[in-house]
Amino acid sequence: MTQTTAQQPTGPGGAPGRARLVVGIDGSDHSRGALGWALAEAARRSAALDVVTTFPVDSYWNDAYLVDEKLVDRMRAATEASARAFLDDVRRATGQPDGDVPVALHVGAGRAAEELVRWSDGAGLLVVGSRGRGAVRSTVLGSVALQCSVHARCPVVVVVRSAEQPHDGRVVVGLDDSPAGRAALLRGAEEARRHGGRLEVVVASTPVDTWTEFAPYSGPSEQELREDAERFGRRVADEVLGVSAGADVAVVAGIGPADDVLVERSRGAALLVVGSRSRSRLAGLVLGSVALRTVVRAECPVMVVHPPRTGEAVGLTGRTGARTAS
Repeated sequence: MTQTTAQQPTGPGGAPGRARLVVGIDGSDHSRGALGWALAEAARRSAALDVVTTFPVDSYWNDAYLVDEKLVDRMRAATEASARAFLDDVRRATGQPDGDVPVALHVGAGRAAEELVRWSDGAGLLVVGSRGRGAVRSTVLGSVALQCSVHARCPVVVVVRSAEQPHDGRVVVGLDDSPAGRAALLRGAEEARRHGGRLEVVVASTPVDTWTEFAPYSGPSEQELREDAERFGRRVADEVLGVSAGADVAVVAGIGPADDVLVERSRGAALLVVGSRSRSRLAGLVLGSVALRTVVRAECPVMVVHPPRTGEAVGLTGRTGARTAS
């Protein structure tokens, strides 16, 4: 049964005791893919699903003398009717009959990203489409997907294609020696077990870039970088996941910018998992983040994992250049 509410998040979509996932919809094709993916994931986890949609509120509505309460009510009712029809259509198309997953539909007023971030508090996962109605496929600060990836209070999955599109079952993880990279590795291993797929750990190495005549002697060769990256990836995987996980984990070394390598490995994968923090020294840098560039460009759903809050120190390092930025 699907419930409807316009209240703030108070618990799992009408199903106490269940894990809770959140998905944002806006009627676009990309949110259709996100909803289909979220329904399947909620069924896999035996979780409840909060479906969140919004309608715009113009700034002048904040003035009590100008607000038209009837207009607000009509917009809310129209948005709810459209969202309910959209939900029913996706459920039918994906073979998710009503009752398989407890679903609550929530209609909010205002900006979609702010509402979704609010609902992400206490959720196990927030799922969004890679772009909504009228958005462009580029790194736009105003993108709901990018804002959620940065600010959500739980891991975020950005769905960039239809949930029905075939994949080879791989769960790909971008790894570096940061706490965010290790958090992504742990989550990736969990998702591989949940999805019954193979875990692929990717370490990207970028050769030293120099314009001097001594360039051939200024750093390790590509082969040395690959070998070092593979050793590094295996060492971290053994440390984080345990040595018994070795046979079930493939370590792949790539040469080039981390986002290019990860996008290449994302082709045909079930899921790509990346850490939410860049290794950039500029803490406020958003557009330069490998995670966000990957969200924009990847060819499979991308899970963005936030680093642990414990401030664990990075214990392992590889040769200079033999690490990703996640």
